[in-house]
Amino acid sequence: FFSTVPYVGSDLVQWIWGGFAVGYPTLTRFFALHFLVPFLILGLVIVHIIFLHDSGSNNPLGLVSNGDKIPFHPYFSIKDIFGYSIVILAFLGVVVYSPNFFTDPENYIEANALVTP
Repeated sequence: FFSTVPYVGSDLVQWIWGGFAVGYPTLTRFFALHFLVPFLILGLVIVHIIFLHDSGSNNPLGLVSNGDKIPFHPYFSIKDIFGYSIVILAFLGVVVYSPNFFTDPENYIEANALVTP
């Protein structure tokens, strides 16, 4: 993908790869990238929420909709807790009463030491 950039494409690819071919430097760079990018995104989300909290939301039409709003707590929080508890109870039901429901049937075949892969 980066090799298609005019004039600097091959140098850019070698810089990203860490050499002339994909190898250990590439693996460590992409591992670090995949580890650090979620923290970068989390930081951007927090900054976005802080700015949104300070300046407020945009209202281009100028309509007042405060009469249509209800508070989040207790109405929606109770609804969410009820939904989460239903999902957790269903999960616990499967785990407790049917633990082998999602397992592979080959797990019940007795191991044979004479037949090995």
